Amino acid sequence: MNIFEKKKTHFIGIGGIGMSALAMILLDRGVPVSGSEKVPSEMTELLKKRGAEICIAHAPENIEKASRVIFGSAIREDHPELLAAKRRGLPLMHRSVFLAELMRDKRALLVTGIHGKTTTTSLLAHALHVAGMHPSYAIGGISIIEGRNGKGDVGKDFVAEADESDGTFLHYSPFGAIMTNCDGDHFDYWKTTEALVEGFKTFARKVISESHFFWCGDDPALTSMHLSGFSYGFEPHNALRIVQWKEEEWGERFSLSFQGRIWKEIVISLIGKHNVLNAAAVFGLGLQLGIEKEILYRAFREFRGIKRRMEYKGKANEIVFYDDYGHHPVEIQATIAALKRAIGNAQLVVAFQPHRYTRTLHCADLWKDAFRGADALILTDVYSAGEAPIDGVDHAFILNRVSIPKDPRYVSRKDLVAFFVDFLRPQDVLLTLGAGDITHLTTELLERLQ
Repeated sequence: MNIFEKKKTHFIGIGGIGMSALAMILLDRGVPVSGSEKVPSEMTELLKKRGAEICIAHAPENIEKASRVIFGSAIREDHPELLAAKRRGLPLMHRSVFLAELMRDKRALLVTGIHGKTTTTSLLAHALHVAGMHPSYAIGGISIIEGRNGKGDVGKDFVAEADESDGTFLHYSPFGAIMTNCDGDHFDYWKTTEALVEGFKTFARKVISESHFFWCGDDPALTSMHLSGFSYGFEPHNALRIVQWKEEEWGERFSLSFQGRIWKEIVISLIGKHNVLNAAAVFGLGLQLGIEKEILYRAFREFRGIKRRMEYKGKANEIVFYDDYGHHPVEIQATIAALKRAIGNAQLVVAFQPHRYTRTLHCADLWKDAFRGADALILTDVYSAGEAPIDGVDHAFILNRVSIPKDPRYVSRKDLVAFFVDFLRPQDVLLTLGAGDITHLTTELLERLQ
Protein backbone atom coordinates (compact mmCIF):
# COMPACT_ATOMS: atom_id res chain seq x y z
CA MET A 1 0.00 0.00 0.00
CA ASN A 2 1.26 3.48 -0.91
CA ILE A 3 1.85 5.24 2.42
CA PHE A 4 0.18 8.42 1.07
CA GLU A 5 -2.65 6.70 -0.76
CA LYS A 6 -5.87 8.62 -0.21
CA LYS A 7 -7.47 5.90 1.92
CA LYS A 8 -8.40 6.29 5.56
CA THR A 9 -5.71 5.52 8.16
CA HIS A 10 -6.95 4.80 11.68
CA PHE A 11 -4.81 5.49 14.76
CA ILE A 12 -5.57 3.67 18.02
CA GLY A 13 -4.85 6.21 20.76
CA ILE A 14 -4.63 9.15 18.36
CA GLY A 15 -4.42 11.67 21.20
CA GLY A 16 -0.99 10.41 22.24
CA ILE A 17 1.93 12.67 21.44
CA GLY A 18 3.58 10.13 19.14
CA MET A 19 0.45 9.04 17.30
CA SER A 20 -0.86 12.56 16.80
CA ALA A 21 2.39 13.65 15.15
CA LEU A 22 2.02 10.95 12.49
CA ALA A 23 -1.65 11.83 12.00
CA MET A 24 -0.64 15.48 11.43
CA ILE A 25 1.79 14.42 8.71
CA LEU A 26 -0.88 12.44 6.86
CA LEU A 27 -3.37 15.30 7.13
CA ASP A 28 -0.77 17.63 5.60
CA ARG A 29 -0.49 15.22 2.68
CA GLY A 30 -4.26 15.03 2.19
CA VAL A 31 -4.69 11.49 3.55
CA PRO A 32 -7.99 10.83 5.41
CA VAL A 33 -7.39 10.14 9.11
CA SER A 34 -9.51 8.69 11.89
CA GLY A 35 -8.57 7.78 15.43
CA SER A 36 -9.88 6.73 18.80
CA GLU A 37 -9.16 7.96 22.30
CA LYS A 38 -10.58 7.36 25.77
CA VAL A 39 -11.26 11.01 26.53
CA PRO A 40 -11.20 14.25 24.52
CA SER A 41 -8.14 16.46 24.88
CA GLU A 42 -6.53 19.56 23.45
CA MET A 43 -4.79 17.30 20.94
CA THR A 44 -7.92 15.50 19.77
CA GLU A 45 -9.63 18.87 19.31
CA LEU A 46 -6.69 20.15 17.28
CA LEU A 47 -6.74 17.07 15.04
CA LYS A 48 -10.51 17.36 14.64
CA LYS A 49 -10.17 20.97 13.47
CA ARG A 50 -7.61 19.85 10.92
CA GLY A 51 -9.99 17.28 9.48
CA ALA A 52 -9.45 14.06 11.43
CA GLU A 53 -12.45 11.93 12.43
CA ILE A 54 -12.16 11.46 16.20
CA CYS A 55 -13.93 8.67 18.10
CA ILE A 56 -14.14 9.10 21.87
CA ALA A 57 -14.11 5.50 23.18
CA HIS A 58 -12.48 2.42 21.71
CA ALA A 59 -14.88 0.21 19.76
CA PRO A 60 -14.73 -2.20 16.78
CA GLU A 61 -17.04 -0.03 14.68
CA ASN A 62 -14.45 2.78 14.74
CA ILE A 63 -12.40 1.01 12.07
CA GLU A 64 -15.26 0.11 9.70
CA LYS A 65 -14.12 2.58 7.01
CA ALA A 66 -10.38 2.28 7.65
CA SER A 67 -7.91 0.80 5.14
CA ARG A 68 -5.09 0.33 7.68
CA VAL A 69 -4.65 0.60 11.44
CA ILE A 70 -1.70 2.06 13.36
CA PHE A 71 -1.03 1.05 16.98
CA GLY A 72 1.62 1.67 19.63
CA SER A 73 3.51 -0.37 22.20
CA ALA A 74 0.95 0.37 24.92
CA ILE A 75 -1.92 -1.26 22.97
CA ARG A 76 -2.75 -4.73 24.32
CA GLU A 77 -3.42 -7.77 22.16
CA ASP A 78 -7.07 -7.87 23.28
CA HIS A 79 -7.82 -4.26 22.30
CA PRO A 80 -11.24 -4.29 20.56
CA GLU A 81 -10.08 -2.28 17.55
CA LEU A 82 -6.95 -4.37 17.12
CA LEU A 83 -9.01 -7.56 17.22
CA ALA A 84 -11.52 -6.14 14.75
CA ALA A 85 -8.73 -5.13 12.35
CA LYS A 86 -7.29 -8.66 12.48
CA ARG A 87 -10.72 -10.19 11.76
CA ARG A 88 -11.09 -7.94 8.72
CA GLY A 89 -7.56 -8.65 7.52
CA LEU A 90 -6.60 -4.96 7.56
CA PRO A 91 -2.91 -4.02 7.37
CA LEU A 92 -1.63 -3.42 10.92
CA MET A 93 1.48 -1.32 11.56
CA HIS A 94 3.28 -0.42 14.78
CA ARG A 95 3.80 3.31 15.15
CA SER A 96 7.57 2.98 14.73
CA VAL A 97 7.22 0.92 11.54
CA PHE A 98 4.80 3.48 10.12
CA LEU A 99 7.23 6.29 10.99
CA ALA A 100 9.98 4.39 9.17
CA GLU A 101 7.72 4.21 6.11
CA LEU A 102 7.04 7.95 6.27
CA MET A 103 10.80 8.58 6.29
CA ARG A 104 11.63 6.07 3.56
CA ASP A 105 12.18 8.57 0.74
CA LYS A 106 13.57 11.32 3.00
CA ARG A 107 16.93 12.08 4.58
CA ALA A 108 16.27 11.01 8.17
CA LEU A 109 17.85 13.09 10.94
CA LEU A 110 17.03 11.43 14.27
CA VAL A 111 17.52 12.34 17.91
CA THR A 112 17.71 9.72 20.65
CA GLY A 113 18.65 9.65 24.34
CA ILE A 114 17.03 9.28 27.74
CA HIS A 115 16.66 13.06 28.21
CA GLY A 116 16.53 16.06 25.90
CA LYS A 117 15.13 14.41 22.78
CA THR A 118 12.10 16.62 22.33
CA THR A 119 13.78 20.00 22.77
CA THR A 120 16.72 18.95 20.59
CA THR A 121 14.49 17.57 17.83
CA SER A 122 12.31 20.66 17.82
CA LEU A 123 15.30 23.01 17.68
CA LEU A 124 16.80 21.02 14.79
CA ALA A 125 13.51 21.10 12.86
CA HIS A 126 13.21 24.85 13.49
CA ALA A 127 16.76 25.48 12.25
CA LEU A 128 16.05 23.60 9.01
CA HIS A 129 12.77 25.49 8.64
CA VAL A 130 14.48 28.89 9.04
CA ALA A 131 17.08 27.75 6.50
CA GLY A 132 14.28 27.22 3.96
CA MET A 133 14.77 23.45 3.82
CA HIS A 134 11.06 22.65 4.45
CA PRO A 135 11.60 19.62 6.72
CA SER A 136 8.98 17.12 7.74
CA TYR A 137 9.08 16.29 11.43
CA ALA A 138 7.63 14.16 14.23
CA ILE A 139 8.30 15.52 17.71
CA GLY A 140 7.32 14.29 21.17
CA GLY A 141 5.98 17.68 22.22
CA ILE A 142 4.12 20.72 20.91
CA SER A 143 6.30 23.43 19.39
CA ILE A 144 5.36 26.76 20.97
CA ILE A 145 6.13 28.59 17.71
CA GLU A 146 4.18 26.32 15.35
CA GLY A 147 1.59 24.91 17.76
CA ARG A 148 2.00 21.36 16.47
CA ASN A 149 4.14 18.24 16.87
CA GLY A 150 4.11 16.83 13.35
CA LYS A 151 4.40 18.21 9.84
CA GLY A 152 4.57 16.75 6.36
CA ASP A 153 6.49 19.20 4.18
CA VAL A 154 8.09 19.14 0.72
CA GLY A 155 11.80 19.18 1.66
CA LYS A 156 14.10 16.14 1.54
CA ASP A 157 14.74 16.06 5.31
CA PHE A 158 12.71 14.31 8.00
CA VAL A 159 13.52 15.22 11.62
CA ALA A 160 12.21 12.88 14.31
CA GLU A 161 12.72 11.46 17.76
CA ALA A 162 13.96 7.88 17.85
CA ASP A 163 12.31 6.23 20.85
CA GLU A 164 14.66 4.11 22.93
CA SER A 165 12.06 3.33 25.59
CA ASP A 166 10.68 0.27 23.79
CA GLY A 167 13.63 -0.50 21.52
CA THR A 168 11.85 0.77 18.42
CA PHE A 169 14.70 3.17 17.57
CA LEU A 170 16.39 0.10 16.09
CA HIS A 171 13.81 0.10 13.27
CA TYR A 172 15.52 3.11 11.68
CA SER A 173 18.70 3.70 9.67
CA PRO A 174 19.17 7.47 9.94
CA PHE A 175 21.39 9.49 7.63
CA GLY A 176 22.42 11.65 10.61
CA ALA A 177 21.70 11.59 14.33
CA ILE A 178 22.17 13.20 17.73
CA MET A 179 22.55 11.04 20.83
CA THR A 180 22.00 13.13 23.98
CA ASN A 181 22.76 10.69 26.84
CA CYS A 182 22.25 7.17 28.15
CA ASP A 183 21.15 7.31 31.78
CA GLY A 184 19.51 4.23 33.25
CA ASP A 185 15.79 4.12 32.45
CA HIS A 186 13.09 2.06 30.72
CA PHE A 187 14.04 -1.14 32.52
CA ASP A 188 10.46 -2.35 32.12
CA TYR A 189 11.60 -3.06 28.54
CA TRP A 190 15.41 -3.37 28.64
CA LYS A 191 15.61 -5.24 31.98
CA THR A 192 19.37 -4.57 32.42
CA THR A 193 21.82 -1.71 31.93
CA GLU A 194 23.89 -3.95 29.66
CA ALA A 195 20.96 -4.51 27.31
CA LEU A 196 20.20 -0.77 27.21
CA VAL A 197 23.82 0.04 26.34
CA GLU A 198 23.86 -2.58 23.59
CA GLY A 199 20.71 -1.02 22.16
CA PHE A 200 22.40 2.37 21.95
CA LYS A 201 25.49 0.85 20.35
CA THR A 202 23.34 -0.85 17.73
CA PHE A 203 21.51 2.40 16.96
CA ALA A 204 24.86 4.21 16.56
CA ARG A 205 26.08 1.60 14.08
CA LYS A 206 22.97 2.18 11.96
CA VAL A 207 23.78 5.89 11.38
CA ILE A 208 24.75 6.18 7.72
CA SER A 209 26.93 9.31 7.78
CA GLU A 210 29.57 9.52 10.53
CA SER A 211 30.14 13.20 9.70
CA HIS A 212 26.48 13.86 10.61
CA PHE A 213 26.50 11.94 13.91
CA PHE A 214 26.90 13.87 17.17
CA TRP A 215 26.93 12.30 20.63
CA CYS A 216 27.42 13.83 24.08
CA GLY A 217 31.00 13.25 25.18
CA ASP A 218 30.20 14.49 28.70
CA ASP A 219 28.00 11.44 29.23
CA PRO A 220 30.07 8.61 30.78
CA ALA A 221 27.92 5.84 29.32
CA LEU A 222 28.16 7.19 25.77
CA THR A 223 31.89 7.82 26.12
CA SER A 224 32.43 4.20 27.17
CA MET A 225 30.82 3.01 23.92
CA HIS A 226 33.71 4.35 21.76
CA LEU A 227 31.37 5.75 19.13
CA SER A 228 32.26 7.17 15.73
CA GLY A 229 31.14 10.65 14.65
CA PHE A 230 31.68 13.80 16.72
CA SER A 231 31.51 14.05 20.50
CA TYR A 232 30.18 17.30 21.94
CA GLY A 233 30.12 18.90 25.38
CA PHE A 234 31.92 21.05 27.92
CA GLU A 235 34.88 18.71 28.54
CA PRO A 236 38.19 19.44 26.72
CA HIS A 237 38.31 16.09 24.93
CA ASN A 238 35.18 16.75 22.84
CA ALA A 239 35.39 17.33 19.10
CA LEU A 240 32.73 20.05 19.37
CA ARG A 241 33.48 21.90 22.58
CA ILE A 242 31.54 24.55 24.49
CA VAL A 243 34.35 26.96 25.35
CA GLN A 244 32.37 29.75 26.97
CA TRP A 245 28.98 29.73 28.64
CA LYS A 246 27.07 32.53 30.31
CA GLU A 247 23.62 32.37 31.84
CA GLU A 248 21.30 35.25 31.12
CA GLU A 249 18.00 35.85 32.90
CA TRP A 250 15.88 33.62 30.65
CA GLY A 251 18.42 32.34 28.18
CA GLU A 252 21.96 31.14 27.55
CA ARG A 253 24.91 32.63 25.65
CA PHE A 254 27.75 30.35 24.63
CA SER A 255 30.64 29.86 22.18
CA LEU A 256 31.74 26.69 20.40
CA SER A 257 35.03 25.32 19.12
CA PHE A 258 34.64 22.96 16.17
CA GLN A 259 36.94 21.88 13.35
CA GLY A 260 39.47 24.60 14.02
CA ARG A 261 36.98 27.47 14.25
CA ILE A 262 35.33 29.38 17.09
CA TRP A 263 31.65 30.18 16.82
CA LYS A 264 31.10 33.08 19.24
CA GLU A 265 28.14 34.41 21.21
CA ILE A 266 25.40 31.97 20.25
CA VAL A 267 22.20 32.93 22.09
CA ILE A 268 19.24 30.70 22.84
CA SER A 269 16.06 31.56 24.74
CA LEU A 270 16.13 28.44 26.92
CA ILE A 271 17.56 28.10 30.40
CA GLY A 272 19.83 25.42 31.83
CA LYS A 273 23.21 23.87 31.16
CA HIS A 274 21.49 20.83 29.68
CA ASN A 275 19.93 23.03 27.00
CA VAL A 276 23.35 24.44 26.12
CA LEU A 277 24.39 20.84 25.40
CA ASN A 278 21.27 20.25 23.30
CA ALA A 279 21.81 23.46 21.34
CA ALA A 280 25.52 22.71 20.76
CA ALA A 281 24.64 19.38 19.12
CA VAL A 282 22.07 21.03 16.83
CA PHE A 283 24.51 23.79 15.88
CA GLY A 284 27.17 21.24 14.96
CA LEU A 285 24.78 19.13 12.90
CA GLY A 286 23.39 22.25 11.26
CA LEU A 287 26.89 23.25 10.14
CA GLN A 288 27.50 19.77 8.75
CA LEU A 289 24.24 20.03 6.80
CA GLY A 290 25.51 23.21 5.18
CA ILE A 291 23.32 25.72 7.00
CA GLU A 292 24.96 29.14 7.12
CA LYS A 293 26.00 30.35 10.56
CA GLU A 294 23.87 33.53 10.33
CA ILE A 295 20.77 31.39 9.79
CA LEU A 296 21.65 29.15 12.74
CA TYR A 297 22.19 32.19 14.97
CA ARG A 298 18.79 33.59 13.94
CA ALA A 299 17.00 30.26 14.38
CA PHE A 300 18.42 29.86 17.89
CA ARG A 301 17.39 33.39 18.89
CA GLU A 302 13.84 32.83 17.60
CA PHE A 303 13.27 29.40 19.13
CA ARG A 304 10.74 29.43 21.97
CA GLY A 305 10.86 25.81 23.10
CA ILE A 306 8.26 23.12 23.65
CA LYS A 307 5.09 22.97 25.68
CA ARG A 308 5.63 21.17 29.00
CA ARG A 309 9.39 21.88 28.87
CA MET A 310 9.81 24.62 31.49
CA GLU A 311 6.60 26.14 30.19
CA TYR A 312 5.39 29.39 31.75
CA LYS A 313 1.73 28.85 32.63
CA GLY A 314 0.75 32.16 34.19
CA LYS A 315 0.64 34.28 37.32
CA ALA A 316 -1.99 34.87 40.02
CA ASN A 317 -1.78 36.61 43.40
CA GLU A 318 1.91 37.33 42.65
CA ILE A 319 2.54 33.55 42.41
CA VAL A 320 4.24 32.34 39.22
CA PHE A 321 3.47 28.93 37.68
CA TYR A 322 5.67 26.69 35.51
CA ASP A 323 5.10 23.18 34.22
CA ASP A 324 7.62 20.58 33.05
CA TYR A 325 7.45 17.01 31.77
CA GLY A 326 10.55 15.89 33.72
CA HIS A 327 10.08 12.58 35.52
CA HIS A 328 13.55 10.97 35.71
CA PRO A 329 15.75 12.10 38.66
CA VAL A 330 18.55 13.33 36.38
CA GLU A 331 16.32 15.59 34.29
CA ILE A 332 14.43 16.72 37.42
CA GLN A 333 17.68 17.90 39.01
CA ALA A 334 18.72 19.77 35.84
CA THR A 335 15.32 21.45 35.50
CA ILE A 336 15.19 22.59 39.13
CA ALA A 337 18.75 23.92 38.98
CA ALA A 338 18.00 25.95 35.84
CA LEU A 339 14.77 27.43 37.21
CA LYS A 340 16.28 28.23 40.60
CA ARG A 341 19.11 30.18 38.95
CA ALA A 342 16.61 32.10 36.84
CA ILE A 343 14.25 33.12 39.67
CA GLY A 344 16.95 34.18 42.12
CA ASN A 345 15.77 34.55 45.72
CA ALA A 346 12.14 33.60 45.15
CA GLN A 347 10.95 30.45 46.94
CA LEU A 348 10.78 27.49 44.54
CA VAL A 349 7.99 25.05 45.39
CA VAL A 350 8.03 21.76 43.48
CA ALA A 351 4.99 19.50 43.04
CA PHE A 352 6.13 16.12 41.72
CA GLN A 353 4.05 13.21 40.44
CA PRO A 354 6.15 10.03 40.08
CA HIS A 355 5.67 8.32 36.72
CA ARG A 356 5.46 4.51 36.50
CA TYR A 357 6.18 2.08 39.33
CA THR A 358 9.06 0.48 37.44
CA ARG A 359 10.87 3.80 36.98
CA THR A 360 10.29 4.78 40.60
CA LEU A 361 11.85 1.49 41.71
CA HIS A 362 14.81 1.39 39.33
CA CYS A 363 15.79 4.98 40.15
CA ALA A 364 15.94 4.24 43.89
CA ASP A 365 19.55 5.41 44.26
CA LEU A 366 18.94 8.67 42.38
CA TRP A 367 16.05 10.14 44.37
CA LYS A 368 18.23 11.36 47.24
CA ASP A 369 19.46 14.53 45.50
CA ALA A 370 16.95 14.74 42.65
CA PHE A 371 15.20 17.77 44.16
CA ARG A 372 18.31 19.71 45.19
CA GLY A 373 17.57 23.41 44.77
CA ALA A 374 13.87 23.21 45.64
CA ASP A 375 12.79 25.12 48.75
CA ALA A 376 9.73 22.92 49.26
CA LEU A 377 8.72 19.56 47.80
CA ILE A 378 5.20 18.16 47.59
CA LEU A 379 4.89 14.58 46.36
CA THR A 380 1.66 13.11 45.11
CA ASP A 381 0.49 9.66 44.01
CA VAL A 382 2.35 7.61 41.40
CA TYR A 383 0.92 7.97 37.89
CA SER A 384 0.82 4.35 36.78
CA ALA A 385 0.69 4.89 32.98
CA GLY A 386 -1.09 1.55 32.83
CA GLU A 387 1.39 -0.39 34.95
CA ALA A 388 0.34 -2.71 37.76
CA PRO A 389 1.42 -1.51 41.23
CA ILE A 390 4.61 -2.90 42.75
CA ASP A 391 4.44 -3.73 46.43
CA GLY A 392 6.23 -1.10 48.51
CA VAL A 393 6.73 1.30 45.58
CA ASP A 394 4.68 4.46 46.08
CA HIS A 395 5.15 8.10 47.08
CA ALA A 396 6.64 6.97 50.41
CA PHE A 397 9.34 5.07 48.50
CA ILE A 398 10.65 8.44 47.29
CA LEU A 399 9.87 10.41 50.47
CA ASN A 400 12.05 8.07 52.50
CA ARG A 401 15.00 8.65 50.17
CA VAL A 402 14.89 12.42 49.63
CA SER A 403 17.56 14.37 51.51
CA ILE A 404 16.94 17.86 50.08
CA PRO A 405 14.72 19.73 50.80
CA LYS A 406 14.59 18.61 54.42
CA ASP A 407 10.86 18.31 54.93
CA PRO A 408 9.16 16.88 51.84
CA ARG A 409 5.51 15.97 52.28
CA TYR A 410 2.80 13.96 50.58
CA VAL A 411 -0.57 15.27 49.37
CA SER A 412 -3.00 13.12 47.40
CA ARG A 413 -3.66 14.19 43.82
CA LYS A 414 -7.31 15.02 44.53
CA ASP A 415 -6.31 17.36 47.38
CA LEU A 416 -3.50 19.25 45.63
CA VAL A 417 -5.52 22.28 44.55
CA ALA A 418 -6.95 22.92 48.01
CA PHE A 419 -3.53 22.35 49.57
CA PHE A 420 -1.70 24.84 47.35
CA VAL A 421 -4.39 27.52 47.67
CA ASP A 422 -3.48 27.65 51.38
CA PHE A 423 0.23 26.85 51.07
CA LEU A 424 1.49 29.24 48.37
CA ARG A 425 2.45 32.82 49.19
CA PRO A 426 3.05 35.92 47.01
CA GLN A 427 6.43 35.80 45.20
CA ASP A 428 6.51 31.98 45.31
CA VAL A 429 7.24 30.03 42.12
CA LEU A 430 5.42 26.70 41.70
CA LEU A 431 6.92 24.10 39.34
CA THR A 432 4.80 21.07 38.52
CA LEU A 433 6.87 18.07 37.42
CA GLY A 434 5.83 14.75 35.91
CA ALA A 435 4.61 13.02 32.77
CA GLY A 436 1.09 12.34 34.05
CA ASP A 437 -1.96 14.49 34.82
CA ILE A 438 0.05 16.76 37.14
CA THR A 439 0.25 19.04 34.09
CA HIS A 440 -3.39 20.09 34.72
CA LEU A 441 -2.64 21.34 38.24
CA THR A 442 -1.40 24.77 37.19
CA THR A 443 -4.54 25.39 35.13
CA GLU A 444 -6.73 24.24 38.03
CA LEU A 445 -4.89 26.52 40.43
CA LEU A 446 -4.93 29.55 38.14
CA GLU A 447 -8.69 29.19 37.68
CA ARG A 448 -9.18 28.91 41.43
CA LEU A 449 -6.90 31.80 42.36
CA GLN A 450 -8.10 34.14 39.66
